[in-house]
Amino acid sequence: MSLNWDHLQVFLAVARQGQMLEASRKLGLNHATVARRIEALEATLGTPLFHRRPNGSALTDAGEHLVPTAERVEAEILAALARLSATEAEPSGTVRIGVPDGLGNLFLARELGLLATRYTNLVIELVPLPRSFSLSRREADLAIGLDRPTHGRLTISKLTDYTLGLYAAPAYLRRAGPVASEDDLSNHAGVIGVDDYAYASALDYMAFLQGRVRSVFRCAGAIGQLEAVRAGAGIGILHDFAVADCPDLVRVLPAIVFQRTYWLLSHPDSHEVRRVAACREFITQCVREERGRFLPRGAGAIPRPEGRSGP
Repeated sequence: MSLNWDHLQVFLAVARQGQMLEASRKLGLNHATVARRIEALEATLGTPLFHRRPNGSALTDAGEHLVPTAERVEAEILAALARLSATEAEPSGTVRIGVPDGLGNLFLARELGLLATRYTNLVIELVPLPRSFSLSRREADLAIGLDRPTHGRLTISKLTDYTLGLYAAPAYLRRAGPVASEDDLSNHAGVIGVDDYAYASALDYMAFLQGRVRSVFRCAGAIGQLEAVRAGAGIGILHDFAVADCPDLVRVLPAIVFQRTYWLLSHPDSHEVRRVAACREFITQCVREERGRFLPRGAGAIPRPEGRSGP
């Protein structure tokens, strides 16, 4: 009995997406081709691999047992392709990078755009969303997380520490009054995140502001919070590296600093694939060169407040 890699590739896509339609979109194949390849693989193995249901395809016991074998085959093929591509003049192909929206939109979009112009055969998909990405399900080739993963088969490296602080627009402070101490926050409005969109424990710093201000405006997303603060909606906790480009904002209570960490994640099977490695090394270099933006001189952390909410 011999297994066709094309069939195994389709099997993994359906197993990861949970739907043949989504798998067909991921692979760039039509739905009928995906269904035929699954049926051919099941015929070869002599057993069904999925329970077909109206809302998707769930793995049978046989399918569950096949997944690790198919992933080992995939890993070997990716490793072979990486070795073969090592002699190429430049990286090529598509790399999807999942990033928190603050870092993605306010820093990496600009930097990775330059990398894309350097390598014309490299397609970079930057996906700055307030969510986590499964590297094992190939939802992304690289991801940057706010919490260090404690389980899963991942290659993890610390990208950088970064700081956040309290900021406001000068016009807002003239209208609402100065802030000389934490007690003064009770006279002010705050701009904070939406609890339902708090996807990492590292976003708990918003609880500090929520418990001290008179009223709040909630906005899910770092860019939305930044723009609301710039427009005079209130005081917000913003990324220092983002505010570095906003001379129209002023620091409030500068002794209060929140320090967090970005973690760079990749899957061991694709870690050394040339296009993935090129993007990983470029991101690491960019952040290292801009260290002063992420950790302004003199910044120091205060204990993390309890609670969760954030961009």
